[in-house]
Amino acid sequence: MTLPPTVTPRAFGRLAEIGAAAQGKALRIAVEGGGCSGFQYEIALDDPKADDLKLEAEGETVVIDSVSLPFLASAVIDFSEELIGARFVIENPNATSSCGCGTSFSI
Repeated sequence: MTLPPTVTPRAFGRLAEIGAAAQGKALRIAVEGGGCSGFQYEIALDDPKADDLKLEAEGETVVIDSVSLPFLASAVIDFSEELIGARFVIENPNATSSCGCGTSFSI
């Protein structure tokens, strides 16, 4: 059984802080070919599309397109704030390896 990704309250909270919904935008998580490990995450504010999986809480929305969804099964989308910077991060149990930047992975 394939489970959809989940989004942490901290990630939804950050979307609320930056006013994504107020701008009519959602956080889009996509997987594309490329990067130093074979696949890379694309993370951006975008307009939701009709065929997107929509994950909603706190009045905010995270969307994932149908092509990217199998690569993100059971993943956790979070927000991390560290000394080196703040960013949305993805803990992906499907990734067999990833590079140091955290945006590129292989399956």
